[in-house]
Order: sequence, then structure tokens, then C-alpha cells
Amino acid sequence: MIALEGPISVERYMSLCLGQYYATRDPLGVTGDFTTAPEISQMFGELIGLWILEVWNGMGRPDPCRLVELGPGRGTLMADLLRATRLLPGFQAAATVHLVETSPALRQRQQAALASSGLPAQWHDRIEDVPPGPMLLVANEFLDALPVRQFMATERGWCERLVGLDGDRLAFGLRPEPEQGLGHPLRLGDVLEWPAASVDIMGAMAGRLVRDGGAALILDYGYWGPAFGDTLQALKNHQPVDPLEDPGEADLTTHVDFHRLAQTALARTARAHGIVQQGDFLQALGIEARANALKARATPAQAADIDRALARLTARGPTGMGELFKVLAVTHESIESVPGLPALPPSS
Repeated sequence: MIALEGPISVERYMSLCLGQYYATRDPLGVTGDFTTAPEISQMFGELIGLWILEVWNGMGRPDPCRLVELGPGRGTLMADLLRATRLLPGFQAAATVHLVETSPALRQRQQAALASSGLPAQWHDRIEDVPPGPMLLVANEFLDALPVRQFMATERGWCERLVGLDGDRLAFGLRPEPEQGLGHPLRLGDVLEWPAASVDIMGAMAGRLVRDGGAALILDYGYWGPAFGDTLQALKNHQPVDPLEDPGEADLTTHVDFHRLAQTALARTARAHGIVQQGDFLQALGIEARANALKARATPAQAADIDRALARLTARGPTGMGELFKVLAVTHESIESVPGLPALPPSS
């Protein structure tokens, strides 16, 4: 396509690659390209389930309530959180499960994972297709896989980054004309990322919550912007690779700008809570107590596995999951507080 029609935007390149990638494989686990928190330990999903229960109870126990997950992976997170929600009688009678997933391969894995949950699930291509009503939504490592536009600071202004050809190989380049409306950059070489797809989904999500009530919990790796930098990365077989090598055969992601997401939600009169580091969030929800409870019934080898999982989910440092991953909640304005997350002021 590039050879015939010319260079395409980074956003278009990511969209094409990820469409092929997720439609043709299960990318998770040891035999895949990456591992998510629910695959590391059941503790993660169970604590999310308890968070869901607490928020549902604080909402006055609406019935029915739409329990939604965006990008459910193998269905592990939903299966674990549903097991935890059995602790509060009435929730599963009120909840209807909705999974927003476009990959046929992953839909099959999710169906198998939820077969014993006792709750039927419905699959949708878009969040807008979820039936109306109060909603409790979880999105874990979903927004990082949405395409972004990239602009580079040049003497001419902010020029959009493109993917073209250098001989017979893909290569990055720039659109000659600067993008209007972005102002003049202060430092040459800076990269500005515009996550239009994430902003659109957050806008739809916040609008739904304002209209029908409920809460959304977002966990992902990212930062509290605004900030400059090229965060496009590719993973294959759990190793970093060149994003332009083997298009459609590696996982492409960018870091999530949580500040922009919070601003989008606040602009739609939703309430925002957070952001905090994932390690602090899980600690506040009681992950150490849950680990100790599991170890009390475990063999020594199992107890060692639990300790390793706990350390991995809460690890500090710039590359540790506990620090790199952030947590944000968006709710109806009537929900003044949620577990583990401070309320953000409207001016944030």
C-alpha cells in the first residue's frame, strides 16, 4: 500500500498492524509476546472484583448493572473478579457481563474462561454497543494498544511523523507541511503524541457514565502529562523489537497519557479519581493480606510463587509494574470516593 500510495501516518500504521496482529493469534503468556497482570496472579483480578463490589454497593446496588471489560485478553481478569464478587449476595443476580473484543481468537479464549462462571456473557465490537444502564467497567492494558498520531518538532513547526519506504525497508519520515493549531515547538526534535482513539473512547465512556451512572477503572502503563517523547514500542516473544520490522507480527503499544484522559472525563462533567501507581493501589486494596491468606493453604513451592507474583505486581523502579503502571477511575458525579484512589479536583 505504501509503495503504491505513498507514506502513511504512524496512527494508520499502528491500526493496520494491530488489526492483523490481534485477529490472528492469542498474544498472551509464555508462548505469546507479553504477559499481563491477571496472568501473573489471581490476586490481581480478585482485588479488582472486590473494588467492583464496593463501588456497586456505594451506588445503591443498581439492578441491572452492566459489568464491562474492554480488551479482556484471555478472560482471566473477568473470571477472577467474578469469583470474588460471589462474596456479596445479589451482585451476580444484578450483573450482566459484556466484553468489548474484536479478535475472534481471543473471543474463543474468553468464552472458555467464563464457561464455569455461571453468568452468560455478551460480546461487542464497541463500547457504544453495550446496552444502556448503570455500568461498572474495567480496562486493563487496553488503551496502550490504541493507535496514536505522532508529531516531531522542526524548524517549520510540528510535522506529522509518517511511515514510508527507504529502498525496500520501512522507515520513519515527516510530512513536509507543519500541522496547524499545535503552536510552535520550543525544542527541536521533541515528539508529541496525540492519542485520538483513546480520547474518543474516554469521551464515550465518560458520557455514558454521566448519563446512566457507574464507574470505570483504568489500569495501564503511562504517565501524568503533558510530556514529550516517542513511546512507540514493539514486543515479540517478550523481547523489544523494531516497530517497523515484521508489520502485524509484533505487539505495538504507546504509553498512556493519563492527564489527557482525566481532562477528557472532567470536560464531560464526570468525576475523576487518581492517579496512583499500581503498587500503591493494590496495597491499598489489601494484596499483602490476600497473599498471606493464599500462602496459608499453599505448599512451599506455591508460597514461593505467590511471593514472586506479589513482588512483580508491586515492584518499584521506572520499569517495575508497581510504578510504571498507573490507575485512574472515572465515575458519575454522585460517586464522591472509590477505594484506593483520591478524588481529583475539577481543575486538574
